[in-house]
Amino acid sequence: MRPTTSAVLLSAGLDSAVLAALEARSAVIHPIYVASGLAWEAAERRALKRLLASPVYAGSAPLVELTLPVADVYPSDHWALAGDAPAFDTPDEDVYLAGRNVLLLGKAAVHCARHGIPRLALGSLAGNPFPDATAQFFSAMARALSIGLAHEIEIATPLATLHKPAVVKLGETLQVPFAHTLSCMSPEQGQHCGRCSKCRERRDAFREAKAADPTRYVSPPLR
Repeated sequence: MRPTTSAVLLSAGLDSAVLAALEARSAVIHPIYVASGLAWEAAERRALKRLLASPVYAGSAPLVELTLPVADVYPSDHWALAGDAPAFDTPDEDVYLAGRNVLLLGKAAVHCARHGIPRLALGSLAGNPFPDATAQFFSAMARALSIGLAHEIEIATPLATLHKPAVVKLGETLQVPFAHTLSCMSPEQGQHCGRCSKCRERRDAFREAKAADPTRYVSPPLR
């Protein structure tokens, strides 16, 4: 039986928005946003508050905002801190934030333990090339956190068998308001830049899903 409460790592991105809507069908979701000092976070947080006001998330617990700065472990000129977003055609494996899921899960799990939440979900997808996005990692992390926090916690990745076009199709079924999501590493006045690799990934997902893309891009995506 699924837990009746589920914490969801929610960034306002397309994937986590669909994840939260999916989790909300069978549990009261506790959305968690972890701020790390990355260049796009101000726009992301504004988008997240608009997103959570949508009817599909009615009944959710209040948003919890945690902080976990990475400026002391990433170099000062790291693209994610400096705002130098990877170019449009940059492959996914080159857009790596070292230890991202290690940090997010560790901080969020402490919150879950303190509040008695048994499930922590995140929006990892099929084909994710990073070492902290494998089934082996998530299983080991769940065991370690359960032991270290004396609180049994499940790390759930319900979208792990889906590629992004399938996530778009699922989001349509769940009535996710995609216009309120933000998947951009260099947003301009709250809009997608259209020039970074995340914008390319988003544009391609809507195209491959044969779904209407409500995204407003400052610059029309290349190709």
